[in-house]
Amino acid sequence: MTQYTEILRLSSQGISQRSIALSCECSRNTVAKVIVRAEELNLRWPFKNDVTDGELEKQLFPEVIPSKTNHRPPDLEYIHKEMAKNGVTLKLLWNEYCESCRSANELPLMYSQFCLHYQKFAQNRRATMHIHRKPGEQIEVDWAGTRAYVVDRDSGEQISAYLFVGVLSYSQYAYAEAFFTQDQESWIQAHVNMYRFFGGVSRILVPDNLKTGVEQVSWYTPVINKTYHEMSVHYDTAVIPARVRRPKDKPNAEGTVGNLTTWILAALRNEKFFNLSELNDAVHEKLHVFNHKPFQKKEGSRFSIFDLEEKVMLLPLPSRHFERAIWKTATVQFNYHIAVDKMHYSVPYEYIKHIVDVRITQNIIEVFYQNHRICSHRRLYGRVGQYSTCEVHMPLDHQQYLQWNAQRFLDWSEKVGPNTHRTVKAILSSHKVEQQGYKACMALLKLTDKFGVASVEAACTKALTYTPNPSFKSVKTILSTGQEKSNPDTLPKPKAETSEYGFTRGANYYGGYDYDK
Repeated sequence: MTQYTEILRLSSQGISQRSIALSCECSRNTVAKVIVRAEELNLRWPFKNDVTDGELEKQLFPEVIPSKTNHRPPDLEYIHKEMAKNGVTLKLLWNEYCESCRSANELPLMYSQFCLHYQKFAQNRRATMHIHRKPGEQIEVDWAGTRAYVVDRDSGEQISAYLFVGVLSYSQYAYAEAFFTQDQESWIQAHVNMYRFFGGVSRILVPDNLKTGVEQVSWYTPVINKTYHEMSVHYDTAVIPARVRRPKDKPNAEGTVGNLTTWILAALRNEKFFNLSELNDAVHEKLHVFNHKPFQKKEGSRFSIFDLEEKVMLLPLPSRHFERAIWKTATVQFNYHIAVDKMHYSVPYEYIKHIVDVRITQNIIEVFYQNHRICSHRRLYGRVGQYSTCEVHMPLDHQQYLQWNAQRFLDWSEKVGPNTHRTVKAILSSHKVEQQGYKACMALLKLTDKFGVASVEAACTKALTYTPNPSFKSVKTILSTGQEKSNPDTLPKPKAETSEYGFTRGANYYGGYDYDK
């Protein structure tokens, strides 16, 4: 503002206008204009009363009331409301204003004057107020708009991960964690982890109006999600959602989301992570640096202010952390698995086609039948369609199928006989992939149930006389045709017939009639 009193004081002392302009940091034209105008109004230094520069300005240069024109003034209240809508511009509103004036035979303002009027009107409504927050009073939470990615080891597919951000309003101390989804389960777990990270709870929690937190949006009486409300009661905090499309209601969260997008997500853009744990380890390393980074315009850092002033003002954590659980029902399929969020978990096969209750938490899947827990699994994440199978849940024959391997076949064949062992080893080595011979070895095992252990050993001995690499088919043919009995070494030896007369050939030897019968 021009220093009117100083200009007139220096002028009364006979100082040149050039020197006055240099002293008051204004132009010589301004100095000359003030002196001339003061002489016209007969205003001389010193003034009788303590007159301020503002009062002198009103006396020297009173505001000129613009003369009335024939131009129609715009409806500035209407323009201000329309400008809040997406896609609406001043150019569009000016065109509509011009059309309205022409239809009423009135003169419109030029576009520059139209914008000037609106600019002066809007300036009075852009005033902001700094609200001083008390230590430990409020936490602001939100999801970052930019995503991170986790690479699936099997398919190479990029799986999106979303960054949760929580900020203490007083110290701006921040917490961040990545999740695969933005559903209610991730939302609640993020809060639990955030409170554990801060080591306490604030009195107020300010979320956005997302469905996982607020069921019905209202500035006066918002309806908080039931699970979210239970969590707030557990931690003894109050949920006060921000107004819809009012980012200034949670400025720290909005600002920190932008900063963390640069400091964490952008900084990690060239790194690959193969699971969520690896990603969060990197996020926490970057978060540590962010919280300890010194402020630019004030002393200390986020961590130092939090540690010295705010930490002691937080409410204490409850004795146990809040655990959100979802209950669902599922039908056990013929493969003795149930499907939960596109993942498959085994159940004892006795419950096939039964309806069971499933309790779902962040890390555990529990299955109940008639209020009795029958099994539990660690929850699967990432690529859809994964299976978690316990061997004890399988039928006995399925368990045996899983247990068969080359060593087991060789151990079994060794108990039957050395030639059976050689035959099994030949069958396994005859295939490029060892597993291709499992069925043939299993079929050879089944032959002992039908023909007996001795016969199978004899058949294998017979087959080895034909080829050093016998197949299951050749052994089965020998057993089916009875050829294994023609090998005297493999047949049980009969008792020797002896008498008091020594070795005597009977009638059977000569083909005659046996009179002893």
